[in-house]
Amino acid sequence: MTSLDKPTEDTQDTEADDARAVTEAALFEAFGGVRGMVETVLPGLLFVTIFTLNNDLHMSAIAALAVSLVLVVVRLAMKDTVKHAFSGVFGVAFGVVFAMMTDNAKNFYLPGMLYTLGLALAYIVTSLAGVPLIGLILGPVFKENLSWRTRNPGRKKAYTKASYAWGFILLAKSAILFPLYWWADTEQLGWVLVTLKIPPFLLAVWLTWVFLAKAPAPIDVFAEMEAAEQAEKERKEREKAEREARGGDALDPAPGGRHRKG
Repeated sequence: MTSLDKPTEDTQDTEADDARAVTEAALFEAFGGVRGMVETVLPGLLFVTIFTLNNDLHMSAIAALAVSLVLVVVRLAMKDTVKHAFSGVFGVAFGVVFAMMTDNAKNFYLPGMLYTLGLALAYIVTSLAGVPLIGLILGPVFKENLSWRTRNPGRKKAYTKASYAWGFILLAKSAILFPLYWWADTEQLGWVLVTLKIPPFLLAVWLTWVFLAKAPAPIDVFAEMEAAEQAEKERKEREKAEREARGGDALDPAPGGRHRKG
């Protein structure tokens, strides 16, 4: 190794570390981090806990919906992003309505299970179509939008792998839950579902991080647009200055700024 090689390697290592840090931050933002996981688990955990203790569908459902609304209010009070909390409220509300209408506590979980299955299929189908869903989700977070589709094939490949990972992990989760929906009682299904909330999610996020950390850096299309606007502004200013200069030369053609007499 020459003395010129080490700085280059150090620079590459620094860039790789920066890329990993950006990827971690983007995944944390996109999927809600620890707080988002708590907001996802807590309503279902409260429902199955209360139902296990007293088999009261109405009390369990009301408690789950109430805690979901409290989480949204806390987010609003702290002026935080509420998309994860709101999605939790809608999911719990659908479960509560479905369970109440059918008078079957087990149906509290069915809308979420159907959503998980649909999401798994969406990840796989979009990957097969060449527009992986995880790229559509994370593209705006990385400020690359859809540039990865045509300008960054390495990132498209990484997004495709990550989408397949999400799809098959969620399919495996569905393959466990749907037989339990038919064969197990409400408490058994509820506790298994709560148990399976976090581990598959963490596995999918970790695999996404692995694939993206090894992929090329995202193309910041927002920075490109800003640079293009700045270049266009500078071009117009130069043209204006040139026109003003030419206009001054036309009015004052003689050396010294004086018109020659005929």
